[in-house]
Amino acid sequence: MGQITRRSLTVAAAGALAGATTAGEAMAAGRRPRPRRQFRGMWLATVANRDWPSRPGLPAEQQRAGLLAFLDTAVRRRLNAVIFQVRPTADALWPSPYEPWAEYLTGAQGRDPGWDPLGTAVREAHRRGLELHAWFNPYRVANHTDPGRLVPTHPARRHPEWVVTYGGKLYYNPGLPEVRRFVQDAMLDAVARYDIDAVHWDDYFYPYPVAGQVFDDDAAYARYGGGFPDRAAWRRDNIDRLVHETAVRIKRLKRGVRFGISPFAVWRNAATDPRGSQTTAGVQTYDDLYADTRGWVRRGWLDYIVPQVYWNIGFAAADYAKLVPWWAEAVRGTGVRLYIGEALYKAGDPAQPAPWQDPAELSRHLTFDRDFPQVRGNVFFSAKEVAADRNGAMARVVADHYGCRVRPPR
Repeated sequence: MGQITRRSLTVAAAGALAGATTAGEAMAAGRRPRPRRQFRGMWLATVANRDWPSRPGLPAEQQRAGLLAFLDTAVRRRLNAVIFQVRPTADALWPSPYEPWAEYLTGAQGRDPGWDPLGTAVREAHRRGLELHAWFNPYRVANHTDPGRLVPTHPARRHPEWVVTYGGKLYYNPGLPEVRRFVQDAMLDAVARYDIDAVHWDDYFYPYPVAGQVFDDDAAYARYGGGFPDRAAWRRDNIDRLVHETAVRIKRLKRGVRFGISPFAVWRNAATDPRGSQTTAGVQTYDDLYADTRGWVRRGWLDYIVPQVYWNIGFAAADYAKLVPWWAEAVRGTGVRLYIGEALYKAGDPAQPAPWQDPAELSRHLTFDRDFPQVRGNVFFSAKEVAADRNGAMARVVADHYGCRVRPPR
């Protein structure tokens, strides 16, 4: 399939977005100045049919209609970006020469759904004045432990030495250089083919710790771990290499495509490292996922970062009001854009604590963010909740903060 080129915004979409009129020009004309650019995004998750498609095996036209409905929801909520999960489990939502079609489309991995979801998403998002960020998961192979359930041509079956079983799932081993190269090639195929606006990763690098289990990378460590003080330093170097190499390759392929990562929001607790946040989180990305998220920002490897600050203001272990200032300081002077990930899925959930029952909680988050000029936007998890809005929290955000559509930062 040839590359899909971005179509110009329609007159309606262009008119709906705030342009570049200066404050001085607006005031001279007797109009209020248009708001500055701001990132307003939502994640559209496909893994396990979380948001879309609603179930596997729907007819192609029904799938397409559901996808377009979510794009229309983004427009209705005055958002300007959709982060669309296109490689959830070492598979693809486009005709990839590297990996099979995702089972979440048809119910059978490798079965052609009869249309191109990523191509359609790019084209239709741009028609609506939305950015389309392609969301990839680098290392997760399957949410089960049976390689026999993968299609026979799957790279994980052709190269069983690449795979580690851990926590009830299959993962590619980040410690193998050939794996690092392969996952980059697989992801960058989408960059080459489509006019996506960004490559986006979430918070999965080495897997989250599972009590009583060991991620078995002994052989890779024995082969490649020489010169490192310990296994943790070697693992962090593996992830550093993945991030840096991908950043370089994206710009070589298409300079205008951005690279963003959405990590778990706690880099390290201050009790572990004085540079860390005033939190007592049970997971620290640096120590547990071997992801030096602060280091990537300080080195300028990313275009943007979206820490998942999925806690309410005042939450003792990880307070929103402490993490946002920490991240604002982390990006200061780097040129890396900071957007804050918001836990819309918690709003109105009866299993969540009292602050999440208040429809104004998320609106208070955006009000708090105004005091930090480094915060240039917010992203909501996830599309299903943006549409359904269980307790009106999203409508409150729109009413209080999104008076008109604006363009995202560039």
